[in-house]
Amino acid sequence: MRSWDAIIVGAGIIGLSLAIELNKHGLRVLIVEKGEPGREASWAAGGMLVDFPAETAPALREMASASVRMYPEFVHELEDESGLKIDLRSNGTLLFLRSLADGTLQNSYPLPAPLSQLEPALRVYDEGAADLSSFYLQERCVDPRQLTAAAIATARHRGIDFSSGDQVLSVEVADGKACGVRTNKTQFTAGIVVNCAGAWAGQIGPHAIPTRPVKGQMLYVVMPEKEMVHHVLRTPEGYLIPRSDGRMLIGTTSEEAGFDKQTVPETIQKLRQAAIDLVPRLAGSRILEAWAGLRPGTPDGLPILGETLTPGYFVATGHFRDGILLAPVTAKVMGQVIAGARPEFDLKAFKAGRLGGGAI
Repeated sequence: MRSWDAIIVGAGIIGLSLAIELNKHGLRVLIVEKGEPGREASWAAGGMLVDFPAETAPALREMASASVRMYPEFVHELEDESGLKIDLRSNGTLLFLRSLADGTLQNSYPLPAPLSQLEPALRVYDEGAADLSSFYLQERCVDPRQLTAAAIATARHRGIDFSSGDQVLSVEVADGKACGVRTNKTQFTAGIVVNCAGAWAGQIGPHAIPTRPVKGQMLYVVMPEKEMVHHVLRTPEGYLIPRSDGRMLIGTTSEEAGFDKQTVPETIQKLRQAAIDLVPRLAGSRILEAWAGLRPGTPDGLPILGETLTPGYFVATGHFRDGILLAPVTAKVMGQVIAGARPEFDLKAFKAGRLGGGAI
């Protein structure tokens, strides 16, 4: 039976990025995916590279900011190795928050011009509204589907193996150490196993990884004019993300609905109407598609990163809304942990043992 140095469970952007990182370390890597690579949470994501203290958990801020800084090179490498184009936009974000009393934040992220100049098509938000704070953030956004496709192509180009349509049931253990995985079809052998299975991570034995699916519905429309909206718009009601090809992503919900990925027409129409209320010229826009994805949530909203009680078995999951954002830094620090080196960031806040279940 063929063997590998490392098996990655899950072919989302976290698993793909880590597989590429381990390949750079000289490891032979196999990615095992229950469905089609890149078609779960990564495919469904919005792609905002959020770097704003009021929206990021304190424990995540340092890693999130580092990952944001890594993104241009991360994208460049994937484009170079895959030969595919990734839409990475640097136009910035206009953020609207209610009841934010922190004047320091307000002064640190001022609008560079009146809203009417920054986004002429924008309506609803009065710059003088007493209960509303507006910010300009020098954030990027990326098309997650293009990013994931490029990561898959890069992995294949590097000789990383894939087993698709293969659901991992458990991590195999021998002499107290991880020795591979058992799937619904077969077994694979490796001395290193990393659970990057997202919302499904908790279904894999032997440890109880406390993740759960959090459903998000969203849609794409075609903008009447290609550059009608320049910035990402984030409001209390949702967000709008323009793509360079003229599409506009409108999102999203946050629902505790188990593993249900069905869209609800009334919900999709509500999201579309919220976008029209913000940008009236979207009223004539055509819906291209609507979908739902399952974010991997954890009890405290933080990722789970590190080694389990079983030597050789690692976990990198539970990124919730931040999987696309945190992919480069997660790959880097988990590569360090797996190599036995001291990680660049303190991962104590992300250990699974903090949540119980005997995982670490």
